[in-house]
Parts: sequence; structure tokens; C-alpha cells
Amino acid sequence: MAEAGNVLFLPLHFLLASTLKLFKKSKPKPAHTFIEIGERRIPAKIYVEMRRGVRFSLGKAGAICRLPSLMLAAEKERHLARFKDWVTEKLAEKGPEDNHALGKTYQDGDQLQVGPRSYELKVDWTDNKTHAARLHGRTIHLRLTKSDNEASRTKAIRQLLSRVVAQDFLPHIERRVMELNHLFFRKEIKGVSLKYNTSNWGSCSHVGNINLSTCLLFAPDDVVDYVIIHELAHLLEMNHSPRFWKHVEDAMPDFKEKKKWLRQNWHSCNF
Repeated sequence: MAEAGNVLFLPLHFLLASTLKLFKKSKPKPAHTFIEIGERRIPAKIYVEMRRGVRFSLGKAGAICRLPSLMLAAEKERHLARFKDWVTEKLAEKGPEDNHALGKTYQDGDQLQVGPRSYELKVDWTDNKTHAARLHGRTIHLRLTKSDNEASRTKAIRQLLSRVVAQDFLPHIERRVMELNHLFFRKEIKGVSLKYNTSNWGSCSHVGNINLSTCLLFAPDDVVDYVIIHELAHLLEMNHSPRFWKHVEDAMPDFKEKKKWLRQNWHSCNF
């Protein structure tokens, strides 16, 4: 570092590192909205961030638009209009079987089918500050606050339904994990959990915790078994080496069919 009079000169690499650190700290938050296509309302996130180009994409929970922060307002409006056309076109290409989970909404009296179990939804609107849900028999009572915006409410409903259904399914899933572990692995298991996770189907920790996504509950039983076996195999190999896949294959010789089902049907596994 050098000084010339009262001017301080900083090395270029220091300036670049400081700038990158600043961008990381100020990660932009998306604006939540909906795209109306006929009678459907597709959840959408709009990001305005430091980038050069415009990017559209479809995720498991909705559509995503990324716009450059330095773009003029009129240009942003033009691209937002194009975003709706793009989403409409992409959903039409995929067909209803590939995108019915996007924009899923729930009303009083609806039926929620999760694997072999069916739940009736009872929806009440309250002046409370938060949403809540509880299970009575085969009825899920949703108490939704009137004060929340629709995008936030849709996200909260998915999480609430997942939490209630997880409580109902957990004893069954715990038994199945223990059965498969006893049959094929016989390793110590610290615990089993069901959580709303759309980034993976399951995980296994170094201490022996088996974590499964509640989205998996929409899959057939043999596919659920595959994911459980996959995570149990990590108790032997914490990687995806040939040895790991050999353990999986020994326990389930046709495991590749189950992997294929997940790749082709992930869209139908969500609340």
C-alpha cells in the first residue's frame, strides 16, 4: 500500500475483494407476485440485481425473473410483460402433468391426497397476526390471517400443510427406516425427521440423522424405500462413489427405476 500526499492508493486485488464482499452482503430480496394465466395464478419472484442480462426460469414453486438493476424502468416493464408470455408458453409446452404443482391453491372443503392418505381441508379466516394449522382425524384445520399478502400466504400454507402431514406420517416413516436399516445395513441411527425441503429428497448426517423431504410422501412406496435406502447407504459411505452405489444396488437391485421415476415425476411431489 502506498501514499502520495493525502491520497491513499489501494492494491487492485484489495478493491476487488472489498467490492465482492459488499455484493455478497447486499444480496437482493425478490418481490413476490403472481402471473394470472386463465384461471390459474402462478407464484412468481422478481429479482432486480447486479447482472448484465435478463433471465427467466421455472422452479418447483413458481416462475422466476431476474432483471439488471441498471436497466431503465421502461425496459424493465417491457421485460416483465415478456416474462408473462414466456411463462405462458413454457407451461403450454410442458402440459398440465408437468406443471400442476405450480400455483396450487387450497379452499375450504378441498381434499389433499398425500400418498395413500386423504385429508379434508377446513379453512377459517382470522384477525390473528399469524397462520396456524392442526390435524383432527383426517381433517386439517387451517386458520389463515386476513392481514397477510397472497404470495406470503401461499408459502405459509405449503409449510403448514407439510408440518401437519409430517406429524401424521412420521411414525410410519420411522418404522420403515428402522426396518430397512435392520434388513440391509444395521447401523446406528440417531433420529429420523420429515421436513419441507424442495432442494433434495433426503440427507444423512455424519452422526446418523436421516432427514427426508415431506415432498417424498407423494411418491409411491417403493420410491420412498429407494430414497431411504439411499440415505442409509451414506451411513457406510458418505459419498457417491462406486462403493456407495454398490451398497444401494445390493439392497435394491432395480434402484435405477426409482431414480428415473423421481426425475420424471418430481413436479407432482409438492404441497
